[in-house]
Amino acid sequence: MTAVKPIPDDMHTVTPHLVCAGAAEAIEFYKKAFNAVEAGRLPGPNGRLMHAMIRIEGSAVMLVDEMPEWGAFGPKSLKGTPVTIHLYVADVDAVVARAVAAGAKITMPVADMFWGDRYGKLEDPFGHSWSVATHLRDVSREDMMQAMQKMGG
Repeated sequence: MTAVKPIPDDMHTVTPHLVCAGAAEAIEFYKKAFNAVEAGRLPGPNGRLMHAMIRIEGSAVMLVDEMPEWGAFGPKSLKGTPVTIHLYVADVDAVVARAVAAGAKITMPVADMFWGDRYGKLEDPFGHSWSVATHLRDVSREDMMQAMQKMGG
């Protein structure tokens, strides 16, 4: 009998699991916006998705439809979210433009940041917050601290 690995080879230790009002539509949005690849879905008897998984640049993101009877509510039902999903990409400007064309809303325009990333924030049509970045340069902790002090942070 082969030993089962506690963390499967194709998974990371932390995986976002998004509750969406319309998980099937969310999968299609993520395909258009972030070039997500659908890894699978498990529809329930009532047509809602009980579980689905996509991969964005190899990282897994799980999805499920809202199920109030199980306490599963998406950001729109909750009137916001305290969670931001961070996505590193090779070309932040192109990815943000593609996401906006697919239906995302810019909440922070893309700009070069003092910590060395070109960075911006989006809200997807399902209420989830995303930060998208391309790392441009390495910055020392000391230089970051000085830049924050100049900002009054």
